Amino acid sequence: MLPLVIESWTWYGVVTCIALARFVSRALLFGTMKKLQIDDWIMAFALSVYTTFVVSINIVANANSNLFPPGFDINSLTAKEISDREYGSKMVLVVEECQCVTIWAAKACLLIMYYRLTIALKENIVVKILAAYVAFGFVFMEIFYLGVWCRPFRNYWAVPTPNIQCNAATHHLITNAVFNISSDVAMLIMALQMLIRSRLPMRRKLILSGIFGLGIFVILAAVLNKYYSFSQPFGSLWTFWYVRESSTALLVANLPFTWTLLRRVFNLRAFDSSGSSHQLHSQRTSGVRTPAATARRESPNRARRTSERSEESDESAGSSGTATSQAHNYDSSRNPPSSKNHDVYGKADREALASDAWDFKDDAESPIRQVLMTPRRHEIPAKDPV
Repeated sequence: MLPLVIESWTWYGVVTCIALARFVSRALLFGTMKKLQIDDWIMAFALSVYTTFVVSINIVANANSNLFPPGFDINSLTAKEISDREYGSKMVLVVEECQCVTIWAAKACLLIMYYRLTIALKENIVVKILAAYVAFGFVFMEIFYLGVWCRPFRNYWAVPTPNIQCNAATHHLITNAVFNISSDVAMLIMALQMLIRSRLPMRRKLILSGIFGLGIFVILAAVLNKYYSFSQPFGSLWTFWYVRESSTALLVANLPFTWTLLRRVFNLRAFDSSGSSHQLHSQRTSGVRTPAATARRESPNRARRTSERSEESDESAGSSGTATSQAHNYDSSRNPPSSKNHDVYGKADREALASDAWDFKDDAESPIRQVLMTPRRHEIPAKDPV
């Protein structure tokens, strides 16, 4: 097994690269860093806390604390050793706080994304309930850790400490495990069922399921770091699993938002199919016509007649069409875009899913984009008088 210093900084490098890719992708998507959304700023805060966490846990791995093994003679400690153990105990407190904040910040970013994905659907109430549970768990855990389990607070680094909850923190670890693991399981189930119910192509479902499936490793790491904290409190294995859980949680929260950059760098277009077969399928299923494309292959007079017939057909069809191109006249007053026509995506996160981030198809090829990117009623330009 690699030393903690190597593994932790390797994780840190990977997480930082993926997070930077997320921010670059979002900046490309919005056109400016000023339009970043609240979950992007939460992630920036989480990365700063995560940096402190990695630095602190490497200090803790090489320091002693006020947690003594059975039979240890406290009276044998010198003043210098007592001072060193006080410092080590303070760093343990810093590590625990940074790890909790990092994990819950990653949860917050994912829940905000879930909220946007389900904003017009009945599943949105479930997201709100889960978000309330996650917030309650964090507040409850912090109040009891910082204000109840160990009083007065300075006993957390006292050498020796009169209260076992100030060095072993058994009650805190149990509370953390209950809220952390239960919320992780609920969020994983929600993410996977959203993907299964969506109309995304199967290959894309599998890729996104693999990303969110990393949550299984996050849960495993959460279980193992608590297991080693209880079974081997004087060992160092718990530090490895602290790093693995925090790092993987940040990867899960950042990976879904890196597609814009990947598309620009590698010229990606689609996960599922290529060429005309998928375009034909999309046009048939979405009701989109492309008379302009047909006109380019025809003579000018015939192209004009074809375009006129198509426009007349669109106007007579009324609510049957959903146009997103400037070459089509969309009458939103007769057929406002319905968010419930696309399962979990509804009025989805337009910036992350419908534009560039998760959907690699062209505008005319993607049914999801055709609904989500349809201009809102006040954005539709008025028709020129005939």
